[in-house]
Amino acid sequence: MKTTSCTLRLNNAPRCDARTKHNNGLPCRSPAVRGKRRCRIHGGAKGSGAPKGNTNAIKHGCTTSEIKTFKKAVKTALCKADQLQKELG
Repeated sequence: MKTTSCTLRLNNAPRCDARTKHNNGLPCRSPAVRGKRRCRIHGGAKGSGAPKGNTNAIKHGCTTSEIKTFKKAVKTALCKADQLQKELG
């Protein structure tokens, strides 16, 4: 079998660093997209990924940034109330 320079370049290309279930948690074996750390399947392609502020995958809204900040504020308020109650007896 004759090897060409194209085949050698492909074999020496950096590999995708995504971990896959199919490969038992080992890194993906596909070559990474030029200038990226991932292959075209795992998000290395130009324009891949959801746009900023994408709401297509929201089911219930429990993990939005607004809800997270609200939960944090409620938790700190409850902690302060608990400390105040301990101080007053």
